[in-house]
Amino acid sequence: VEGKIFVRLDHGKGLRDRELTVGCNLPGKWILHWGVTYVDDVGREWDQPPRDMIPPGSILIKDYAIETPLKESSLSAEGDTLHEIRIDLKANNGIAAINFVLKDEETEAWYKNKRRDFKVSLVNNLKEDNSIIGPKWGFDLWPGNLGQISKMFLQSEEADQDDSSESRVPEQDNNQPESFCEEVPITKKVLVQNSISVSTTKCHESGAVKELLLLETDLPGDVVLHWGVCRDDSRKWEVPPRPHPPGTVAFKERALRTQFRPRDDGKGSLALITLEEEFSGFMFVLKQNENTWFKYNGHDFYIPLSSSSSFLNSGNKEGQSEGMQREVTQEASQKSSFFAFTDTITNEIRNLVTDNSSEKIQRTKSKMAQRSIFQEIERLAAEAYNIFRISIPTFSEETAAEPEVTIVEPETSIVEPQATTIVIPETSVESETQSLDPKICSGTGTGYEILCQAFNWESHKSGRWYIELKEMASELASLGFTVVWLPPPTESVSPEGYMPKDLYNLNSRYGNIDELKDLVKRFHEVGIKVLGDAVLNHRCAHYQNQNGIWNIFGGPLNWDDRAVVADDPHFQGRGNKSSGDNFHAAPNIDHSQEFVRKDLKEWLCWLRKEVGYDGWRLDFVRGFWGGYVKDYIDASEPYFSVGEYWDSLSYTYSEMDHNQDAHRQRIIDWINATNGTSGAFDVTTKGILHPALERCEYWRLSDEKGKPPGVLGWWPSRAVTFIENHDTGSTQGHWRFPSGKQMQGYAYILTHPGTPSVFYDHISSHDKSEIASLISLRKRNKIHCRSRVQISKAEKDVYAAIIDEKVAMKIGPGHFEPPSDSQKWSLAIEGKDYKIWEAS
Repeated sequence: VEGKIFVRLDHGKGLRDRELTVGCNLPGKWILHWGVTYVDDVGREWDQPPRDMIPPGSILIKDYAIETPLKESSLSAEGDTLHEIRIDLKANNGIAAINFVLKDEETEAWYKNKRRDFKVSLVNNLKEDNSIIGPKWGFDLWPGNLGQISKMFLQSEEADQDDSSESRVPEQDNNQPESFCEEVPITKKVLVQNSISVSTTKCHESGAVKELLLLETDLPGDVVLHWGVCRDDSRKWEVPPRPHPPGTVAFKERALRTQFRPRDDGKGSLALITLEEEFSGFMFVLKQNENTWFKYNGHDFYIPLSSSSSFLNSGNKEGQSEGMQREVTQEASQKSSFFAFTDTITNEIRNLVTDNSSEKIQRTKSKMAQRSIFQEIERLAAEAYNIFRISIPTFSEETAAEPEVTIVEPETSIVEPQATTIVIPETSVESETQSLDPKICSGTGTGYEILCQAFNWESHKSGRWYIELKEMASELASLGFTVVWLPPPTESVSPEGYMPKDLYNLNSRYGNIDELKDLVKRFHEVGIKVLGDAVLNHRCAHYQNQNGIWNIFGGPLNWDDRAVVADDPHFQGRGNKSSGDNFHAAPNIDHSQEFVRKDLKEWLCWLRKEVGYDGWRLDFVRGFWGGYVKDYIDASEPYFSVGEYWDSLSYTYSEMDHNQDAHRQRIIDWINATNGTSGAFDVTTKGILHPALERCEYWRLSDEKGKPPGVLGWWPSRAVTFIENHDTGSTQGHWRFPSGKQMQGYAYILTHPGTPSVFYDHISSHDKSEIASLISLRKRNKIHCRSRVQISKAEKDVYAAIIDEKVAMKIGPGHFEPPSDSQKWSLAIEGKDYKIWEAS
């Protein structure tokens, strides 16, 4: 649907005050993600406004932005319901501009202005920027579109300014922006509920038995049935012999296209198909108008023809209505021969691996493509076997199995195949003896790590966190932790450390470099490895360029604007385009530059040697390609590494989807890009645990194949599981775990494969003793990152599983007792809505 975002600047209550209104005329759950630019800001475009300027109901986003929900207001002149928010702008507050983007929480879509942030200028000395909304300075009038525009100019105040003002600017131009109203057109994707019903009937015609299929739909517009038949369970598309319905045409000798005709009552349309009895199935997809395709949960519709039945696309196995899924295909041009070659490889993989897919599109086969495919599969197989072979100390022959290399394809439609992703599933093995020290695979540890995040969002405030943490080292070791994750160590524009400036300056708000080295040494004395928090995606600049943009760096790494990606909308970089997502608040670093990678590799090696770090927690890895991470891991050879790849899960009208394969696939893709040298936080598992525990929907904890639905279900040795961290919990609370359910979460991650991570706030609470008991049980039963999970129950009110045939667990209020026919179990730990048993 089409709508508009409107931005209006009006007079405020005071003579020189202003009121900014931002709104939208489309239905949705709209959030204004905004910040300000101060006149004296150094090196950053986004900052938080003064407290008295923040509307009620807003939340702080780290230290650079605010999120404020829009409120439903009265109807517009066109009859639309408006959603808007008003922000009071006081005079002399030192603000040069307001920056914002609009987010629709229903669809998780972000709306920008010409692919850049909206910017409302409040002073007359900002550089020319086509993202600026409102009047251009020097014009008499800005012609708005939503009403009459005020023609008044504000006069300069003659009264002296109060010297005690809290303004961040000692002197400010008295010129003020004119009132204006401007609108920007937007398009929002909405889920449309329609249905398609298929009825099959056997009929006798001229002594032969035939299948009669009636398809009916309420889809509007021109609807075309794209269909075929199959003879067995392979579901390989083929064209049935004639006769075909009137007007039917062939499509690439593999399918037929039949136009739906209007029903006599005018309610929808229908198509009638007659088939011989020799076929076992009828397959189809629908095409509406020119570019809209419909399929069933990402697959072709499939109707078995063995008996008369009626099918309605209205639900899944759980009986929950999901409606129809609309996909609008877009034309995509191939930018270079590389992409054409990649397309060839993608389709050749499909041809080599399976001949059953109805989505395959035949293309000319290339010997070069085939050779590359086989080389890639061989490389992945060798890597899988190497990881499998060296990551576990010793094991019995009975439990060892050859690893598989499986080609996992994302959803494809009949229109155009998507990219194919190669995933290496884990082979579970059980350690039988600990007589030999395991060989460490760079970046992935031994498999028995238990991680503690040893800080929260407030830890910097004492100024002596390293000293305080040093006193806790023995206690953390006694709790059973083997690895701690420390906060970012570098000089930073923000006190928490996530806006680094001079990477070689390790005097931070947490303490100085000597205190940091003493802390790391102390952890090593008690047998704990230490991870440094490395912020590689972005860096704050020291100096401005000739245009006044902060993109020139100082210190030992005195990069210029070639180190900044070219498509960063704020910082005028001269590097190459970004290989990931942009971070708003600081220059995004171009890792494709050789000098950047060289400097960062030297810096990481210096940290390993100078400070004694054993590995890395990598911040915001969505911002750059995982292949660069492989370079950094290979150079610094960490004991353990984990990346933060955090993006949104899949929702339908604010309801989390059961299938989160696409979400975990994105994390898997990043790990794959690192060549498996780094793990990643299992954001998928955390996200699924939220509604499972909060809404008593424990059935979510099993995927369609009966395995854990997160990253730990696909690549457990690279999954770092967690329920909370400094961003999601602490005083930020961006995605807080359901209240009172924390111990159920820990009962899950501390008994399951993957590498569990425990948040500092939870071991500083009354949950500490229960967490310690769970850690002790995990270590006692030698549960590791590749332990085998057998899910026993995944129902509405209970989830239960058996791990390595040694530990049984259940979470949820529902009942479960482990089966006692083959072995006996003894209750080891019990808490609110969770129980853990050990084999006896």
